[in-house]
Amino acid sequence: MSRKKRNQVFTTIEVIDAGAKGKTVAKAPDGRVIFLTNAVPGDVVDIQTFKKRKAFYEGKAINFHTLSEKRTEPKCEHFGTCGGCKWQHMKYEDQLFFKQKEVTNNLTRIGHLELPEITPILGSKEKYFYRNKMEFSFSDSRWLTLEEIQSDRDLGDKNALGFHIPGMWDKILDINKCHLQADPSNAIRLEVKNFALENKLSFFNTRNQTGLLRTLMIRTSSIGEIMVLIQFFSDAKEKRTKLLDHLKETFPEITSLQYVINSKGNDTIYDQEVVCYHGRDHIFEEMEGLRFKINAKSFYQTNSAQAFELYKITRDFASLSGNETVYDLYTGTGTIAQFVAKKAKKVIGVEAVPDAIMAAKENADRNNIENTEFYVGDMAKVFDQNFLAKHGKPDVIITDPPRDGMHKKVVEQLLNVEAEKIVYVSCNSATQARDLAILDEKYTIVKTQAVDMFPQTHHVENVVLLKLKQE
Repeated sequence: MSRKKRNQVFTTIEVIDAGAKGKTVAKAPDGRVIFLTNAVPGDVVDIQTFKKRKAFYEGKAINFHTLSEKRTEPKCEHFGTCGGCKWQHMKYEDQLFFKQKEVTNNLTRIGHLELPEITPILGSKEKYFYRNKMEFSFSDSRWLTLEEIQSDRDLGDKNALGFHIPGMWDKILDINKCHLQADPSNAIRLEVKNFALENKLSFFNTRNQTGLLRTLMIRTSSIGEIMVLIQFFSDAKEKRTKLLDHLKETFPEITSLQYVINSKGNDTIYDQEVVCYHGRDHIFEEMEGLRFKINAKSFYQTNSAQAFELYKITRDFASLSGNETVYDLYTGTGTIAQFVAKKAKKVIGVEAVPDAIMAAKENADRNNIENTEFYVGDMAKVFDQNFLAKHGKPDVIITDPPRDGMHKKVVEQLLNVEAEKIVYVSCNSATQARDLAILDEKYTIVKTQAVDMFPQTHHVENVVLLKLKQE
């Protein structure tokens, strides 16, 4: 008895929607949903499935009968292989439409929330070259396209400096030009690679844990400062010095040139010593007259211009008069806390990462802000009666948690505190909806505003204003 094939081909199927994680949605003849990685809503396609589940298929379009009016020509030569900008083939106004739709659907379907009139999503002025931080990986065996594999020609150099292929931890796509970070980012990356090849500096092999060059990080700021950090697998001083000196001479505009020697099994630098080779060990970013110090390990919003818009919306939603005590949860390096401080009586920032709190205090001192206080604490435990008695009951709480949202205990503490207003900033409207559903017991949603921080991707931020219900 032959086994039934799990992979199927469906012909002449219309793509009807955009779903989570940048995938688009179609319907199979049997009623199941099909999630696609390479189509745009409005396309009519033939689909090859490669995964079948009880309620859905996953597949890809293998033939296009009709191309959607929502399509546009991708700018990047690496689109379709690199997984960084999955929506480049969709017009920007349609990207915004589907991002807004996702936020609204999550709040209403997951949270079962009653929403006020939706404020239209705020798009980004810059559609490309908007990121201030990029991280690239070295590999001695670059990812080969199917066309290259099937060809008879000499593929030449196998080294790569670029991005991980989606879902493949050890496969690196060599990048010629990336459209996410402004110049001189591409020039620096290409110069590092060319110098390494010319001087026979070995590229890393993740599986074998061999090679010298491991990762390259480039950070830039809106005031023209540049940080370059190279991660080496071993301490080859002569080769390291040769490369770093070359960068220093070729790009005198580099503000901070640093390196890490990392011989452990993963690329994270947060438990590693960062050595400043030339210039400062940090760069500065500025926003509305405030100056923020950013070091190699700092978290800072990766779209500086749109972060400014996000913070303005957050401050507008808080609608401060100057008399309020504000708690800023998940404050990070205190950017939002300092941004709203001039409109508040005092701002209390809480964050679980000690280094971030140290940076927040330094930045507040540098900006001559005297009405902020920052504390290290487990967010699920911080709101005890002693903390509230010491700092006062907050009139406004701003919370900007990670993608997983707030711990259930934190949400319960917010209900107990009963601040008059909560401004909830989220990079994941699904977990935001989950938390808002709990807060619905005592709070009403007054405003909601989506903000597009990452054009050409499916990611979207959302800000919600909650007000305490009156008994």
